Amino acid sequence: MHSIFISGAAQGIGAAVARLFYQAGYKVGIYDLNVAQAEQLAQQLGPNAQAGGLDVADYAQWQTALARFVDWAGELNILVNNAGILYSGAFEDTEIQAHQRTMQVNVNGVLNGCHAALPYLKQATFARVVNLSSASAIYGQADLVSYSASKFAVRGISEGLDVEWQKYGIRVLDVMPLFVQTAMVKDMDAGTIQNMGVHLSAEDVADEIFSCVTRKSSLFTATHQPVGLKSKFLFTLSRLSPQWVNRYSNMWLARRPD
Repeated sequence: MHSIFISGAAQGIGAAVARLFYQAGYKVGIYDLNVAQAEQLAQQLGPNAQAGGLDVADYAQWQTALARFVDWAGELNILVNNAGILYSGAFEDTEIQAHQRTMQVNVNGVLNGCHAALPYLKQATFARVVNLSSASAIYGQADLVSYSASKFAVRGISEGLDVEWQKYGIRVLDVMPLFVQTAMVKDMDAGTIQNMGVHLSAEDVADEIFSCVTRKSSLFTATHQPVGLKSKFLFTLSRLSPQWVNRYSNMWLARRPD
């Protein structure tokens, strides 16, 4: 039985991933800052789910959580770096501590997870890493500057490790959804979400993750996986259009409705 370890799994996308993989017969690790909520979800799923506490910005907690999980599951096959936070609004109106915390969780959390998990992934019969990036990593986003920058970093980590870890037979992928119907986007203060709306569910993202890690042949699986038609369109447009077109397109999307 294959296993999957998910950070930030107590709610939202992480919980949707946990449910989907559990139904598919995986042993599921549900790790989150909110231990009580993680344990509640594990109890709902059944005996092949394990819950635990994890602050992804703390490397020592990663080491403890992964050792506990592998001791229970037998091996680590899939790591999903899902935990993340978002602050929105004008850059200068957001406290610097909030910008810094975004980097600590969204960037250092992914670095910590990948680094701590590698010894276990190398020993597994099948291994994949999926990092939660975002359509905000296609072009820098007004009113979401630190969040967007953190997801660009996740994109770079995924690209670099997907090449570097091919020697171990480990694919490192990222998924890039636009706005998803979760608590993270509630009361979000950014023109982009007002103009583009929220059309993806947590289950849509979970389906994409399941699809990209369970394909029989991963040889031609792209490192970046945009989720939804809008994300796919924006991702393709950014690759084909001149830089000035991308800039003005994003200026238009970021405008505040009157």
